Amino acid sequence: MSPSVPSNIAQLPKLGLGLRNTHFEHILKNWPKVDWFEAISENFMDSGGRPRDVIRKVADRYPVVLHGVSLSIGSTDPLNMDYLARLRTLATEVQPQWISDHLCWTGVMGLNSHDLLPVPLNEETLAHIVSRIHKVQEFLGRPLILENPSTYLEFKDSTMSEPDFLRAMSTQTGCGLLLDVNNVYVTCYNASSDPVAYLENFPWDHVVQMHLAGHTDCGTHIIDTHAQPVRPEVWALYATAWQRSGGVSTLLEWDGDIPSFDECHAELMKSLNYMDGNVFKQSLDMPFASATSDISNRVSFLVPSVMDAAIQSEQG
Repeated sequence: MSPSVPSNIAQLPKLGLGLRNTHFEHILKNWPKVDWFEAISENFMDSGGRPRDVIRKVADRYPVVLHGVSLSIGSTDPLNMDYLARLRTLATEVQPQWISDHLCWTGVMGLNSHDLLPVPLNEETLAHIVSRIHKVQEFLGRPLILENPSTYLEFKDSTMSEPDFLRAMSTQTGCGLLLDVNNVYVTCYNASSDPVAYLENFPWDHVVQMHLAGHTDCGTHIIDTHAQPVRPEVWALYATAWQRSGGVSTLLEWDGDIPSFDECHAELMKSLNYMDGNVFKQSLDMPFASATSDISNRVSFLVPSVMDAAIQSEQG
């Protein structure tokens, strides 16, 4: 089955892993058999030292994608052109297959919340975000890919479903979509809605990539933490998503309590069990593993010392 990747966006091989600094030594020493790597843009765009050197070396051997957390496409603040210039410089160096970020806002009035915050899903927000996407794509000289966020509330002002919003957004801008399967499950669980119905309404012809990750049960809600293995109920949802997508590239995210490279790779390879009809029958109602962890969407886990200093500066 061929993936339905939009014609204006390159296609990646099947399976990728996040490029994390705890794995730098293993990667440079062993050059493991991984199809491609996804790098968090902010971890590399402001570094002229070892991280920048590592991503250059990795990009010489593997396809690379840049995945950001600070574009703030939904904010009412003007676009941060300095941020975009630094992102464009990094992209010129490593030539990523694409640049992605999230359908969210991270701050307003010059303040940064260090969270990926949801937007009201309505026509006014759509027009605002569409305009900003056009500007970003023109500046970067390439299509932007946007990811569905994990959410923990719904706005009374929303008049559209998230799949309908993403469909209109991508149709009007030509941007691609990154479907985070764990985020779908987290969002639908917290909203008491059906994740399968969400997938049935998703604009698959705009999807270029999928994410997998672990989440944490907090009793009354679940949180997208990226700090543990993929849950069985998410694997079951992924089986449906993979079939619907036609088999687009899949990446495993692991950002907290990161295990060895081999353990992350083994978790990624489990996805093969859910492709091409080789689906393990799982229930979408399985119990969750209890834990207490921070939200993965907090930007502070990326470069803690820098982010802590920024937070103190903003609070000072």
